[in-house]
Amino acid sequence: MTEHLFHIAAAPFEAALRVPVLSAGHRAARLHGHSYRARVRAALPAGWSTHGDGFAGGETDALQAALADAVAPLDYADLNAHLPVPTDENLARLVRARLDAAGVPGVATVGIRSTTETGVDLAADGHAHLWHRMRFEAAHRLPQVPDGHPCGRMHGHGFEVILHLDQDLGGGATGAADMGVDFDAIAALWAPLHAELDHACLNDIPGLENPTSELLCQWLWARLKPQEPALSWVTVYETATAGCHFDGVHYRIWKELRFESALRLAQAPDGDRRRRLHGHSYLLRLHLSAPLDDVLGWTVDYGDVKALFKPVYGRLDHHRLDALTGPAGADPAGLARWIRERAAGDLPWLERIDLQQTPGCGVVLCWGALGPALPA
Repeated sequence: MTEHLFHIAAAPFEAALRVPVLSAGHRAARLHGHSYRARVRAALPAGWSTHGDGFAGGETDALQAALADAVAPLDYADLNAHLPVPTDENLARLVRARLDAAGVPGVATVGIRSTTETGVDLAADGHAHLWHRMRFEAAHRLPQVPDGHPCGRMHGHGFEVILHLDQDLGGGATGAADMGVDFDAIAALWAPLHAELDHACLNDIPGLENPTSELLCQWLWARLKPQEPALSWVTVYETATAGCHFDGVHYRIWKELRFESALRLAQAPDGDRRRRLHGHSYLLRLHLSAPLDDVLGWTVDYGDVKALFKPVYGRLDHHRLDALTGPAGADPAGLARWIRERAAGDLPWLERIDLQQTPGCGVVLCWGALGPALPA
């Protein structure tokens, strides 16, 4: 498949608001505030910068600067002075319009996270992908794994579930509709499932006798989709670093790793601090798609992904990346392509790499389907 490269960036802002279209008794209709996080994903040409000082390898930083400029007027502001109805969806449209006005090319998604549990990703076609994160505590074991596999023993997790809803509110700065699904409605939809799953042994629940991440996603989808047609996919975090997406047809798992490395960008202009030897704490997320194993109930074992990637990881962690990557470059794009080239042979299911050099800032390199894995 065709390779797609997106640069991603994030920028925080603090703001107050009220949502006047809600009922007078709704808590969000009162003046309140959030610690927001804006995000953008864009296909940028090499060397792009709004300030004309770009160079190949500096695109991520240039995108982060453009996003910071776009949200600066919103920081420590009354959002109702900027938008009549400052929902996450409408804020995303406003930020998107400002990025367009600044000349940022190839914007694919703009996200607004108002809390750690709620947010929206606005796609280029105007669809708003709302998401709401929930958590439950449960025990489980996987009865079909080989003898000696740790998941065959009874254990437990603090599971996280993210429900994603796709809605089209129309175009314009505020959209044709003021708001779509209220996050409280999503929470109400989740409440009976939480009562069933929380502080339970998943193996005892009908349909979850083999409660892998994949089959838990499938079980949740079957119960929620008939009640909420806008549901676009379900995400289950089995641990903080591994989980699964399911959209009713396709499964995509991910495994997250971190590594600490040094680099210098020799292609940066003279005097640029990125020419100096420096370092980052990187976040790497490997996305993989494979058919569901009807016996084991999973697509790929998370432990196998980590073991198969270990030779590549060993070359990344606590190393100097510019000496490692050579002509590919140690910037996020060059590094992601270097990882793909060396990991694809041992991980044939790999189809997307997310690499962040600082929180929320880096690249997405994908050569499979783009969904279901919007940043969340």
